[in-house]
Amino acid sequence: MPTTSSRRAAVASTPQTAPAAPAARRDRTHYLYIAVIGAVVLGIAVGLIAPDFAVELKPIGTGFVNLIKMMISPIIFCTIVLGIGSVRKAAKVGAVGGIALGYFLVMSLVALAIGLVVGNVLEPGSGLAMTDAVKQAGQGQVSAEALPPVEFVLSIIPTTMVSAFTEGQVLQTLLVALLTGFALQAMGAAGQPVLRGVEHIQRLVFRILAMVMWAAPLGAFGAIAAVTGSAGLDALKSLAVLMLGFYVTCFLFVFIVLGTLLRVVTGLNILTFLKYLGREFLLILSTSSSESALPRLIAKMEHLGVGKSVVGITVPTGYSFNLDGTMIYMTMASLYIADAMGTPMAVGEQIPLLLFLLVASKGAAGVSGAGLATLAGGLQSHKPALVDGVGLIVGIDRFMSEARALTNFAGNAVATVLIGTWTKEIDRERVSRVLAGEIPFDEKTLLDDGAAPSDVPADVPEQGGEKEPVTA
Repeated sequence: MPTTSSRRAAVASTPQTAPAAPAARRDRTHYLYIAVIGAVVLGIAVGLIAPDFAVELKPIGTGFVNLIKMMISPIIFCTIVLGIGSVRKAAKVGAVGGIALGYFLVMSLVALAIGLVVGNVLEPGSGLAMTDAVKQAGQGQVSAEALPPVEFVLSIIPTTMVSAFTEGQVLQTLLVALLTGFALQAMGAAGQPVLRGVEHIQRLVFRILAMVMWAAPLGAFGAIAAVTGSAGLDALKSLAVLMLGFYVTCFLFVFIVLGTLLRVVTGLNILTFLKYLGREFLLILSTSSSESALPRLIAKMEHLGVGKSVVGITVPTGYSFNLDGTMIYMTMASLYIADAMGTPMAVGEQIPLLLFLLVASKGAAGVSGAGLATLAGGLQSHKPALVDGVGLIVGIDRFMSEARALTNFAGNAVATVLIGTWTKEIDRERVSRVLAGEIPFDEKTLLDDGAAPSDVPADVPEQGGEKEPVTA
């Protein structure tokens, strides 16, 4: 017996030493993001010192963003299937989707209104001159990829279930995942083995994503160097007022509009919440792409305590329909172009144009450089005389795209927490503990595999069981 008890003591002592491993992993990831900051500074320096060489580095940044995009479809699929499959009632999923779309529409209108007010107050485009080169640059931004509303809706249906993954279409993946989730939900107990298989696939995909993230410093260096080298400082001087006004407007929208909503509905502080997403903001800032942080946003919202069904529906849908930063950008850019071309619009002309751009932006969801492409395509359809003026902002669009991406990301993160609160699919106690740093995010797996059972449910059936009291 003494030998047996001593063995038991040795085994019992093992879990006590286990928490040391996650701490070491977190330390290593801190070095990764310090390296990203260093890479951004170095990229800006190279872009200013050797602009021609810096432009040639663009494929490095593009390659890293493409690596991230490669992971988006499988992560969205797994998240939605697990979220819907573990919910008892299909009506709850429909309620989440309805609330999300209604919220997205309201916030888009709010963003347009704010941009309208600021744009009319600043009038930054007055007194600029148009050249033939600028006109050609504007015409070149009209994208053939942007679809009319009806064709856009039809494009959501994939050719096959598999093509949604191979073509990287987020909304197509969303549709396939919804159908799969509802089918597994209807299967009941028979669908549990499939759900467990999807859960294992999700863990594999997140582990691959964590490996890809170690290339972030290299991707950040290439992206920032290319942007700085191609635009330089001269391109910023004449458009400084527009840029400054846009950045300030986005800042006020996030911290006043979204911050007030978050405080009133959930009681959370916007600064504390955004601090939790600090690494994702750094990733977006260095790559100028909010898509690079989409998989991590899904993982972090689940870790925060928002239900899987809410995260799985709100985040992917929001990336196409909740583009607050893009709405502000299109409003201010439209007014800027009209003033610069000597044809300022009255308020009666502005509102129909902006409402048209609100609809047109949905048809350009997922188009590369969607902000500029949507603006040019919308003007071409509604007010063709202004398309030439799009060339005026081509030079600084990449810098403005960073503010667009950061604002869009913040809007979708806040929306996920708000919708989780309204649908009662959020663990408030866990949210408080996570934001206080008591339950750290596992940067190696991006999942809560190593967390104690009391911290996070490990299996899909347990997640469904935890949510039952809420739905009752």
